[in-house]
Amino acid sequence: MTFKAMLMLGATAVGALSVASGAQAADGKEVQMLHWWTSGGEAAALSVVKQALAKQGYSWKDVPVAGGGGGAAMTTLKAMVAAGNPPTASQILGYYALDYADAGKLADITPLAKTGDWAKVIPTALQKFTTVDGKWGAVPVNIHSVNWIWINKATMEKIGGAEPKNFDEFVALLDKAKKAGVVPLALGGQPWQEATMFDSIVASTGGVDFYKKAFIDLDESALKSGTMKKSFDNLAKLRDYVDPNYTGRDWNLATAMVIKGDALAQVMGDWAKGEFAAAHKEAGKDFLCYRFPGTDGSVLYNTDMFAFFQVSGDRQAAQTALAETTMSPEVQIGFNIIKGSAPARMDISDASFDTCGKKAIADIKAANAKGTFLGSLAQNYAQPPAVATAYYDVVTKFVHGQIKSSDEAVTQLVAAINSAK
Repeated sequence: MTFKAMLMLGATAVGALSVASGAQAADGKEVQMLHWWTSGGEAAALSVVKQALAKQGYSWKDVPVAGGGGGAAMTTLKAMVAAGNPPTASQILGYYALDYADAGKLADITPLAKTGDWAKVIPTALQKFTTVDGKWGAVPVNIHSVNWIWINKATMEKIGGAEPKNFDEFVALLDKAKKAGVVPLALGGQPWQEATMFDSIVASTGGVDFYKKAFIDLDESALKSGTMKKSFDNLAKLRDYVDPNYTGRDWNLATAMVIKGDALAQVMGDWAKGEFAAAHKEAGKDFLCYRFPGTDGSVLYNTDMFAFFQVSGDRQAAQTALAETTMSPEVQIGFNIIKGSAPARMDISDASFDTCGKKAIADIKAANAKGTFLGSLAQNYAQPPAVATAYYDVVTKFVHGQIKSSDEAVTQLVAAINSAK
């Protein structure tokens, strides 16, 4: 069944319909936003957008749907759109936005984009997801990258550790933490988190060109190669440094382990930095940020976008205000300082950002210039959701021991991706 056909069937989930009915109460001065930003750092970042709109006389109606990967939110959104009650906008990831655009469900905000010269300041790679047939239907609020490690500085000093420059040095660092009685690696045992970590492992093990060949091009020779097998071997090595209680843990709770010093490190996108900021921790003083060892010079990106849906005429002014506000330099700076991400606009100074933020901005610009700015498969920017879901399934089965060997994991990964394409 096509995505468009599913939208036309109407909503069937009772819980989703109860949320959908809220859209009917929206008025011309209300911005109704569906999102999955429910952690402390995420909520604080979103308040920057809310406050900027409040100054313009717009009220805010939250439609929060918990779940770090956004899957539950996308189910709710589908129900709302199918019921004919879309929100003013929704937080969304790339291929989902393209699906709604192809189904004719997004508003055309191209006049705003032309007035603001957005095409000149947003990386071309991101514009693939904000536009269809030259029409803008979404805007990026940030650029996240997933190939980071976050380290508690005090714990690092306690164990006498240093920045790992390659994968073997990272394993040696985790081993030091284990011998010191500290949880080496904080992980949430959820499919999207495990796949996010595996993104970095693949790029580290095979290099950025291999990552591109395997996950962007879906080259079968790369997917079934010895390098992919070694990537699963390396995933197995990291699994040995996770505490026994990781299954089902939310990502922000894993981040909290590092913030408190209960764990040395976390492999996670830079939304983790928003949690450090919410806990009043300072980059360089309380925590350290490094690119995942072996991936320096490349950026595996994820961008949070706001997709704008076709709404009645009385709700369009609020929609316009949200789009313009989101793309304003002031909001791009304020939001991303708190969120931990980099601005989606390439024309913004890094002066207000901490050391990790400055590195993120510089890395993105450099990677964008040299062709090493690549979409994260785990975050729905390398492939459509069906392929990403197949990827999740194989990786999580391997992590949790349902797939017993790296050879078997490679075989199942190839089969799952081929089936999902």
